Amino acid sequence: MADNSSSVEIVEGCRLPVLRKNQEHEDEWPLAEILSVKEVSLRKLYYVHYIDFNKRLDEWVTGDRLDMKKLQFPKKEAKTPTKNGLPGSRPSSPEREVKRKVEAVPLATQVSPATPVPSLPSSAEATQASVFPAVRETNTFKSREDHEQLASLTTNGTARRLVPSQPGRKRKANCGGPDEMIKVLQYNNPQSASVFLPPPESHVDIVNHQDSQDSSDGIPTAPRMTGSLVSDRSHDDIVTRMKNIECIELGRHRLKPWYFSPYPQELTTLPILYLCEFCLKYLKSLKCLQRHLTKCNLRHPPGNEIYRKGTISFFEIDGRKNKTYSQNLCLLAKCFLDHKTLYYDTDPFLFYVMTEYDSKGFHIVGYFSKEKESTEDYNVACILTLPPYQRRGYGKLLIEFSYELSKVEGKTGTPEKPLSDLGLLSYRSYWSQTILEILMDLKPDNGERPQITINEISEITSVKKEDVISTLQYLNLINYYKGQYILTLSEDIVDGHERAMQKRHLRIDPKCLHFTPKDWSKRGKW
Repeated sequence: MADNSSSVEIVEGCRLPVLRKNQEHEDEWPLAEILSVKEVSLRKLYYVHYIDFNKRLDEWVTGDRLDMKKLQFPKKEAKTPTKNGLPGSRPSSPEREVKRKVEAVPLATQVSPATPVPSLPSSAEATQASVFPAVRETNTFKSREDHEQLASLTTNGTARRLVPSQPGRKRKANCGGPDEMIKVLQYNNPQSASVFLPPPESHVDIVNHQDSQDSSDGIPTAPRMTGSLVSDRSHDDIVTRMKNIECIELGRHRLKPWYFSPYPQELTTLPILYLCEFCLKYLKSLKCLQRHLTKCNLRHPPGNEIYRKGTISFFEIDGRKNKTYSQNLCLLAKCFLDHKTLYYDTDPFLFYVMTEYDSKGFHIVGYFSKEKESTEDYNVACILTLPPYQRRGYGKLLIEFSYELSKVEGKTGTPEKPLSDLGLLSYRSYWSQTILEILMDLKPDNGERPQITINEISEITSVKKEDVISTLQYLNLINYYKGQYILTLSEDIVDGHERAMQKRHLRIDPKCLHFTPKDWSKRGKW
């Protein structure tokens, strides 16, 4: 296929199948888009993005991996007036064509990524559009009536489904509202428990039917995309879509970045970018790093150590007082976060860095940032576990720590949306385990069924009410029966939860937390 690539000129925007290895190390030919072409040692290289794959899999490939027989050239759009009344044209790709067709679908309510999305009113009103964390529709939110209209959008704003509404159907607006009671029942089978969410002024019966779920009631307030670190994807260009750093050496680890990060241009051509693992200063050579280490006095992140248990510590860093460190941390984090943008103005943020201690010092494992004052109840802006420490429970530990801070502050919190794919998985897992832990620990009171409200779950865990409800929906626990919403904990759910908790060895000990929240509304404390 290399001969074909030399006879036909491949330009940016072309699409064609490209050979790659999948997780089973088998050959596959997914469709990819050419983002850039360069020539190295008289050999052409092509930077490709695999369509419907995460951007972190993008890579430079040689011509022999391209299937020229199925080459698609970019189409030219007709010149059309823009918003400013000026004509304009740009090359088009099949993906843009699909997006235009999706946009043509008449949604009941249009949702802009930059506009806060209101919570749903009662179903008697016109149909609404709501934004969820990206959830597979096949096994989670099945509606109880197929004739109910719900325009649902994923976090990237694409339409997911649209079904007609059935007017005149009288039901409660919010399933399992904040003050509605949850009752726990034990069947004759001691291994099966059912949890109830009856609406106010109604009685409860028990049933466990797949078809009794309802997706239109109790939908949590849609995640907003107005958070200060949400990336405005409308400004993406070819440069920011391509990884610009080949490799980063951080302490004893070498990291291969996943995404673009705006390090200085002169550093992007280096085979390896060297970082001081304590102050995160970036240097162009190993010799420069060694010289720097003789002068760098830091052996831990700057700021206050507010938690220590065993070898795990957390440091609180003020983005105003430690601006250089915070900016370097953001640059490093941007290599592995695609959905957040980078701000050099770190003053409005606090950074909580998790470290692992050994004889050489406190080595960074991960971090999360949060706004000093959040009008959206965000308790996390960005969150990241560095790749060498992933899949070891540290991500969930970061999440648990963020909620422990919210408990001390006396608030409920939620992460800033949209979440990355890995972040969404971690939060879903944490929410599921935390809520199931509460429900399974409920005990009967004087022979009566134990009761708890959504508000009480939220207050105990500091998880926002909307996240509690969406987690129950994700776990497929919410059912609708005889005018009431019920939750059913199946034996599989209970067994799966117990197995997951046995594997979860890292936990936050509130007794080891030494944290006093500040009132950041007083500008003098900035």
